[in-house]
Amino acid sequence: MELLKKVKETINKHSMLSEGDRVLIGLSGGPDSVCLAVILDKLKNDFNLTLSAVYIDHGLRPDEVEAEKAFCKTFCERLGIDFFYESLDVKQYAKDEGLNKQEAARELRYRVFEEAAWRIDAKKVALGHNADDQAETFFMRLLRGAGPGGLSGIPPVRSLELRVKSVGAGLKPARTELRVKKNILIIRPLIEIEREDIETFLTSDPSLVTRHPSLPYVVDSSNLEKDYFRNWVRLSVITEMKKRNPALTQNICRTMDIFREEERYFDIIVTKTLMKLICGKTDSRINLFLTPLEAMDKVILRRVLRRAVDETTGLRGVEFIHIEDMIFLIKNGRPGDRLYLPKGLRVIKDYSTLVITSEAPKRLGSYKLNAPGEIALKESGLIMKASLEEDVDGCGGGKTTAIFDADKTGPALTVRSREDGDFFYPLGFGKRKKLQDFFTDEKIPRDERDTVPIVLSGDDIVWIAGYRADERFKVTEKTKRFLRLIISKL
Repeated sequence: MELLKKVKETINKHSMLSEGDRVLIGLSGGPDSVCLAVILDKLKNDFNLTLSAVYIDHGLRPDEVEAEKAFCKTFCERLGIDFFYESLDVKQYAKDEGLNKQEAARELRYRVFEEAAWRIDAKKVALGHNADDQAETFFMRLLRGAGPGGLSGIPPVRSLELRVKSVGAGLKPARTELRVKKNILIIRPLIEIEREDIETFLTSDPSLVTRHPSLPYVVDSSNLEKDYFRNWVRLSVITEMKKRNPALTQNICRTMDIFREEERYFDIIVTKTLMKLICGKTDSRINLFLTPLEAMDKVILRRVLRRAVDETTGLRGVEFIHIEDMIFLIKNGRPGDRLYLPKGLRVIKDYSTLVITSEAPKRLGSYKLNAPGEIALKESGLIMKASLEEDVDGCGGGKTTAIFDADKTGPALTVRSREDGDFFYPLGFGKRKKLQDFFTDEKIPRDERDTVPIVLSGDDIVWIAGYRADERFKVTEKTKRFLRLIISKL
């Protein structure tokens, strides 16, 4: 019973079980979960455990599910473990949420674990991840460019965390994504055991062989397909590397343990540092003081940014390479520079803060402005004032103040955001220019372009507020009445 001894050492080392625990086992019928159930059954008297198991049909392998479910049911009956199963529609969920099948399956699976654990009042969910799963995770994350945190692998014990959606109030309530930690622990008693030892244990146990004349477990056919990234790593990469180094899994797991211990130490430093940096935070946005970030060593800065992103629920999809891009922006960017990351994420370097947000860029509505008069442009954070004058001193700078021939513009103006096909005749340039090209030449950030006020007389652009007036409405020697437009902050 050498394997049983090793598993018990792992359980004690990571404080996985307590006296009288009710434990829910994630049972697929594969060798890992079957071994886990057998081990926990053998240890249940040591810890006074109450065991239950759940089989989850993801709806992806209809030809194999019934046989697997029957196997798991019979297996649990013979061990005296309460058994139940759940069915999921992974394909539909993946489509609805914009996820790949593996992501969708994982999210739904953990949701089932939470709901099932709650129903039976279990505080522990035991999963069959083993040392080979750790090694596969290491290479998968290494090939994707992960840092030390990602390379620390699958934690032996962690709180169950679910992604849920929160709907705000109002006529058009905003939907935000939340990550909620539950009072349930995920435990992985086999995390230090290699797959080969698990299979040897199962096939050499006389009681199991007697109960199941062939293999005492089922084989998931999808685990043999190299189309999945993890399977390719396991079947191609690790298999070849083990030919050169049979102790590969053991060595990688030792390295991951070191990473995990060092990450725990850095976590303390990062927590203290981040508390002093946050100057504003919502579910979809976090603002950090910029000056300390600019002076911070990259080793800590990298971790601070990762933590800031992870703890802001709407900032999903940031990878290691994106953190590196953020560091470059902080160290080398100018105020106003920004990054556009996948899934609508933006990182903006302001004068005193770094803004990381998933909020959609604002778009200016359409407003009527009659001269004299003023309007508040809420989306742009501006007030625009219009006045009619008989005489003026100068023609304004064209940015915050601009003066036009009032007889050419007329008193009734429209203020709106840009539209496809917009063009004007920039003052001093004389030639027609597409608004899109003007914005590009002026290096106006893409996410600010929809909030730039465009002032029109009829269908003709009079002023790109904050940037340039139109040649057609300029003041000349024949001008008798003047229209003055001014923008200022709300």
